[in-house]
Amino acid sequence: MIVRIKKLHPDVLLPQYSHPGDAGMDLYNMGEEVILKPLARGLIPTGLKVAVPAGYELQVRPRSGMALKKGLTVLNTPGTIDAGYRGEVGIIVFNASGDEAVTIKKGDRIAQIVLKKVEEIEWNVVDELDETSRNEGGFGSTGHK
Repeated sequence: MIVRIKKLHPDVLLPQYSHPGDAGMDLYNMGEEVILKPLARGLIPTGLKVAVPAGYELQVRPRSGMALKKGLTVLNTPGTIDAGYRGEVGIIVFNASGDEAVTIKKGDRIAQIVLKKVEEIEWNVVDELDETSRNEGGFGSTGHK
């Protein structure tokens, strides 16, 4: 699918797949170097604006390597970039480490995006819902093995 994208300055890196068959495209820090103290969060600019097609969203997700090696994750995961949004894509990152700062340099891969189809919901209000084997069981109702 072709998606329109705008670079806010010439040196901005476009999102790209690291490997053939990857679901997510890497996003990059296109702002200044940021040092996130332990348990701190920050907004990282990508230097991009995107015209997400109607009926779709871009989901922003953490990169597994950054999460494992540095404790860097994305808050509100998955973040949603709606089809109607035309502002700069910013990534809310969180340093989950309790004792080490994380340095995010300009050009570092910080997150990934996945284009997902979304359905518009129309509610059908009913008096009763169908029964299932689970019914109202939730929040640990299946136990652990």
